[in-house]
Amino acid sequence: MAQGTHKKVGAVLVVGGGVGGMQASLDLAEAGYKVYLVEKGPSIGGVMAQLDKTFPTNDCAMCTLAPRMVDCGRHLNIEKLTYSEFESIEGTAGNFSVHVRRKARSVDPDKCTGCGECVEHCLVKNIVYLEPSTVPEIELEEDKRLKVDQIVNRYAGDKEALVPILQDITAEFNWLAPQVLMRVSQVKQIPLEHILRIATFYKAFSLKPRGKHIITVCTGTACHVKGAQRILDRLERELGIKTGQTTSDMKFSLDSVRCLGCCGLSPVVTVGDELYGQMNPARAAALIDKYAD
Repeated sequence: MAQGTHKKVGAVLVVGGGVGGMQASLDLAEAGYKVYLVEKGPSIGGVMAQLDKTFPTNDCAMCTLAPRMVDCGRHLNIEKLTYSEFESIEGTAGNFSVHVRRKARSVDPDKCTGCGECVEHCLVKNIVYLEPSTVPEIELEEDKRLKVDQIVNRYAGDKEALVPILQDITAEFNWLAPQVLMRVSQVKQIPLEHILRIATFYKAFSLKPRGKHIITVCTGTACHVKGAQRILDRLERELGIKTGQTTSDMKFSLDSVRCLGCCGLSPVVTVGDELYGQMNPARAAALIDKYAD
């Protein structure tokens, strides 16, 4: 942020703390400029940390990002204004003032040691949950209720056993029906809201009915480059459904996933637990006939 009314001041404002903003800040700082790096999130890094690989080199995203984060964090010429938003700018080139709104953190960053105690006592995260005064009646067939109870009783504990319980229920029924989740909540004494939070976080779980055979097309970088989208388009035409939908006869569901972790076999398609590598649209369409029988 430059200040003054008659002379130019060697300070630069960079908006956005992603990989581009960090690299620009480092280049300017190394050139001798004072840099103010404004990032609306609580920390620099941006969304690149959410990626597995980067296009087109397939380099590890975090390996590319981490050195820049460290260099920005310790560079004396870079002042980081995280959890802040750029609001307005006045003046002319070389002689300007900027208004930046810094959000309240409820934590003094100069005293922060990264202990994590603030996370445990966060007033936003720890919203008080009040159980409903009346528990709705669970309408579940007797045979299905017995199967659910058998699965639940395999595991001791409560919340720590939730993921394997949901995995076994998915393997048994192919989806997580509302009444089944209510039964799990009732038996394990786990709030239904917590169960839904876990069930909607993992892509392996589904809250709507799925077909007997779940066809998944990998659309990660390596598979995308080798034609994954053409495979997905062909399967949509053959099945007569869109990605994320299920055929009317409940035989097939079509889905996509960002990465299956086997880039050397790209493009990759899975049908249930079976994995098929080096696919093309014609071979993918042939899988439908194979599993239709």
